[in-house]
Amino acid sequence: MTQLTTPTSLAATSTKIPRHVAIIMDGNGRWAEARGLPRFAGHTAGVEAVRRTVRASIELGIQYLTIYSFSTENWTRPDAEVKFLMGLMRRFIRSDLAELHKNGVRIRMLGERERVDVDLLALMDEAQDLTSANTALTLIIAFNYGGRAEIAKAARSLAEKVADGRMQLNDVTADALAAALDTSDLPDPDLLIRTSGEERLSNFLLWQLAYAEFLFLDALWPDFDKAHPERALQEYRARDRRYGGLTRSTA
Repeated sequence: MTQLTTPTSLAATSTKIPRHVAIIMDGNGRWAEARGLPRFAGHTAGVEAVRRTVRASIELGIQYLTIYSFSTENWTRPDAEVKFLMGLMRRFIRSDLAELHKNGVRIRMLGERERVDVDLLALMDEAQDLTSANTALTLIIAFNYGGRAEIAKAARSLAEKVADGRMQLNDVTADALAAALDTSDLPDPDLLIRTSGEERLSNFLLWQLAYAEFLFLDALWPDFDKAHPERALQEYRARDRRYGGLTRSTA
């Protein structure tokens, strides 16, 4: 597990601020259980951590923040918990949309619309439409999202184009598939953070994270505060991103 150092001045090394940070927000249930609280309390506390992280991202100069809020696999959880998570998303949009808009946050939803209630879809669409011109931070909320399903959908769209003659087989390249993904308008993440000590991707942005730096933290998500992204950026600046090539000193 990575031990993070105390952050130095971010302004001095602002050129190495990651443009896009993705976060797997893990540990809500364990946070609640450790305090003798129901799991629902952990999810509610996790929303406060989201608010802190959005504010910190703007202050730190991060341009894109993607949070994994509900996966396609989460439907297998107990019905009561799924219903609570859906309600939590409703309350988050209703209570926070005005402030997010005021602070220049652009909201972008990522994920499938199937199985999501119509009223919640309408709220998501409203949030995206209202904030579409904002530039301080793009907050991408991966909700009802699965990386494998996204890649399969993109592959089907290319296959259909080849089958009806709109595309040649040799034109099916990595770039073509990337352009068919739901994230085609977004830069790939530079840094992935996962909390709670787990070290796996859990079907999150499988294509887009190909060259991201990974950082796995012991902190449970509800305890995530501004100090964590600050120290994560300190760790990120110490990494040598080679993209399969050599370091500058050995090139």
